[in-house]
Amino acid sequence: MVEGFSKAIATAAAAMDLSCFAYLALPLRQGKEPLVISTYPTDWVKHYLCRHYDRLDPVVMQALQDPEPFRWGLGLAARHLSSAQHKLLSEASGFGIRFGFTVPIHDGHGPIAALTFSTDEKRPQFESCINSHARVLQLMAMYFHAHVRRKLSGDRRLGEVLLSPREFECLSWAAEGKSFWEIGHILGISRHTVASYLDSAKEKLGVRTIVQAATRMAAAKGNSHN
Repeated sequence: MVEGFSKAIATAAAAMDLSCFAYLALPLRQGKEPLVISTYPTDWVKHYLCRHYDRLDPVVMQALQDPEPFRWGLGLAARHLSSAQHKLLSEASGFGIRFGFTVPIHDGHGPIAALTFSTDEKRPQFESCINSHARVLQLMAMYFHAHVRRKLSGDRRLGEVLLSPREFECLSWAAEGKSFWEIGHILGISRHTVASYLDSAKEKLGVRTIVQAATRMAAAKGNSHN
C-alpha cells in the first residue's frame, strides 16, 4: 500500500518536473519510527531512520514551528545549526539532496507531517515550478497526508464501535465539512454510496445526524491522543 502511495505522488510530482520527494509523518508515540514515503535513495532513507535524524533535522524542526511552506538549502538563510545538523545536511548532500521546498502539515489530528520536494542543484525548472505552483503543492500535500492517514491507520474504533474502512473514511471527510459529492469525488465512489456508508456509520453509532456522528469521532480522537 505504501508503494502505491509513493507511485501516486511521484506521478503527480513528475507532471510538474518534481521527481524527488519525501513525505515524513512523525510518530504518535516516542520511540516509534516516523513514516517515510519517498523517492529518495533507499540507502539514505535507511541511514536517516537508523540515526533517528528526524529528531534533529533542521527542516523538520522548522516544519514543527511554522505551518507555512518554506524553501531551504545552500545559500539560503538558515538558523544557527549544531555540528550534528551540519553533518546531517552534508550527508544528505552526498545523496543529491541539497535544495528543497517543504510543506508542513498541521492538521490537528496528531503529530505533524511534511512533504518535501528536493533537487541536487538550483535548477531554473525547479524554482519556476515552486514559484508558480506553491499553493497547488500545498493542497497536494494536504490531500496526500489525509489519504495516507486514513488508509494506514488501523484504529477505526470510536469508543466501543468499530467502523468499516469506508465508513471511517466517509465520516472523517464529512467531519471536515465535505459534501457527499466531494467525498465521492475524493474516494472514487458515487454520492449515493457515500450516503449509504454514512447512514451505516450513524446506525452503528446510534445517532441521527452527521454532525452527531462527527462529534463522536472528534471526541474519540481527542481521548486517544490524551
